[in-house]
Amino acid sequence: MLPSRRGRAARVCAALALSLVTAATGAAVAGCGDTGGLRSAGPTPTAASPARLWPDLTPASSPAYDIGEVDHEVVKGVAVPGGDIRRADPVAAVRAEIGEHPDEYAGAKAPYRETARRMADCGPDGERGRCPVLTPYFRDLTGDGQAEMTLGFRLLPEKMTAVRVYTVERDRLVRVMSYEDAVSAVEVAGRSLIIRSPSEVAGYEYRLQWTWDPDQRAMLLTHDEMLRTGDGKPSKHTSPPPAPSRSPSASGR
Repeated sequence: MLPSRRGRAARVCAALALSLVTAATGAAVAGCGDTGGLRSAGPTPTAASPARLWPDLTPASSPAYDIGEVDHEVVKGVAVPGGDIRRADPVAAVRAEIGEHPDEYAGAKAPYRETARRMADCGPDGERGRCPVLTPYFRDLTGDGQAEMTLGFRLLPEKMTAVRVYTVERDRLVRVMSYEDAVSAVEVAGRSLIIRSPSEVAGYEYRLQWTWDPDQRAMLLTHDEMLRTGDGKPSKHTSPPPAPSRSPSASGR
């Protein structure tokens, strides 16, 4: 689980207070088991504030690329019986999205044509092992006491996975988060969703975190990091180029 902002802030404040005391006295408290007295900790480094580069640079007034920061869209044609998201059909939600974007799923040259073809295997007479829709998970990500549905489905023949989060508003299914990539792991930490993806750099991976924002009523991308994996080995798969941007449901790195 990711450390909370409050926890990190408390540790930073404690460290800062200790630095101030050390700077004022020129000494540090002795370690555990010491017989007493103070010992010099040496000179204290001078604190440096962030330095702004290119202060005359004209601030940007609009984003250069549409990465779909906010996704809040009613999924048409998918029922939520009794307002219980656990009773909504995840396969129907994926079929609705496929129907909204035929250029990505229909036709011999569509990037995710195989996903559309295999949707027939998601039915009762299909071969479940070929169904691209993954098992949905339910967790309260908005803090309202009701579960949201986190859903994944394979984007074939590309080696990618689409990740979606849905909630319920007035008995309607609403998509509040959307992302696709070469996903290696998906995690839930508190009310945040974390997606890990392989990096082109050996020994590193991408970690992206989405957190519920009550003002936007959507899961927003709040952290985008590149972290060491510790093995120092090149990734077996590299992230493919982002899919063509579509607003508001697509997001690229």
